[in-house]
Parts: sequence; structure tokens; C-alpha cells
Amino acid sequence: MPETGSSKILYTSRCALVPAQFFEPSSARAMLVETADVDESDEVSSVPVPWCDAVLVFAHPAGDDSLPELYHLLMKAGSLREHNRIVAAYRGGVLYLVVAEDSVLRLCNSFQAMDFTTAEYFLFMALKRLQINPEISAVYVHTPLEQEQEMSLYRYFKSVERI
Repeated sequence: MPETGSSKILYTSRCALVPAQFFEPSSARAMLVETADVDESDEVSSVPVPWCDAVLVFAHPAGDDSLPELYHLLMKAGSLREHNRIVAAYRGGVLYLVVAEDSVLRLCNSFQAMDFTTAEYFLFMALKRLQINPEISAVYVHTPLEQEQEMSLYRYFKSVERI
């Protein structure tokens, strides 16, 4: 199974983050099929995420060496030095979200959100569940935001940073 290394972004929810000790390259497709719809024509690849000792397994069209948006968010979260690390992207009706506290990954997921208000709902629901106070946290956003979307986030977060 290929381990890709491209900097191009693949916006897909067909991913699974597997603890490194449980990852077996020969079983990657079987692992992914348990959590995502994978077409027969899709390739399944993996990429390590060393800071959280995990491997991101994902489906992609054959020949495409792009890395999933969640990988880019995971790597950004790993490079931050803040206590609360909230990294998000919203594109194509999907919220991609990674949340960590210090060096502990708390959440890596994507949510179907038909509009930005719904994406905010999922973001705040996740933070509440994880008992993270947005008022003392920065949110890092990887995709462009409209001015109203950015202003909406500023009402809740200490700062909104574009990455």
C-alpha cells in the first residue's frame, strides 16, 4: 500500500486514524472499510502522524497522491505550542476538525454540515463535550472564510487565525 507524500489537498471524509501499534499495512483497506465507504476502484494509502503516534489511512482515486485535509490539520495541531489546539477547515459542506490539549489528541473527525452555522454547531458541540473553553482558545482555520463567518467565530474565540 502506498504511503503518499504530496502537499496537494484531498477533501475527503474517507479516512481513519489508527494507533500506530495497531496499524498493519496489509490490513489497511479492511480497517478503512469498517468506518468509511470505499469503492473497489479506490486506492487506500496511509501516512504517519508521529506526534500522536498514529497512522492516517485514507481512500483516494487511483493515481492521486494528494493528502487528506485531516492530515494537514493534524500536522498543524502537532506544531502548535498552545494548551488548547483547535484546527478546522470548512469546505464543500464538510467541517474537518482536529482538537488537542497539549500533546494529547482529543478529536480528529469530519462532520457533514450543509452551511457554516451547522459547522459552528458541530465545532461548539465538540468543544463542550471535551470541556474546552473557546473564550480562552484560538481557532486555526485552514480554508478561506467569508468575513461574516470569521466575525461569527470571533464572538466565541480569543482569536481566529488563518493558516
